[in-house]
Amino acid sequence: MAPGDGSGQLAVRTSTGALARVNPPMGPVEGAQVLTVRQLQDLDEVIAEAEQASGLRFAAYLGDLGPDTRSRAEELLASLGTDAPYTVLLALSPAQRTVEVATGTEASLRISDRGARVAVLSVVAACGDGDIAGALTSGIRILADQAGTVPDRSFW
Repeated sequence: MAPGDGSGQLAVRTSTGALARVNPPMGPVEGAQVLTVRQLQDLDEVIAEAEQASGLRFAAYLGDLGPDTRSRAEELLASLGTDAPYTVLLALSPAQRTVEVATGTEASLRISDRGARVAVLSVVAACGDGDIAGALTSGIRILADQAGTVPDRSFW
């Protein structure tokens, strides 16, 4: 992980050695779980689409979550500052075989526990097939679907 350039993005070293910019809190990745540049681009596109459709903020974390995975996911969510209440974080630690979904106070009004479980099941299934990138993108898409779309207020 390289420090950001002040743009709110982090630089992640990919398996090719290139640096790719992604929205935080994409976390430290472990050796074999490093995503390619294309996979990072795909994930970034999925996050952008989810944010545009739902009006919420989405973030993905890939890496070790420590001994208390839930607390760590909540810390990562809180680290987003003023965006935290409107954020949905999908945290994946393949080495620990753990998936956490953390939602801010406003985001939790739109994503039920049942909806989060559906996303987690999808992530687990994709990880079982060895598709870490697919797990993250599928999880974000499902969470965005659960959140619904931003109401059209042009006719109010």
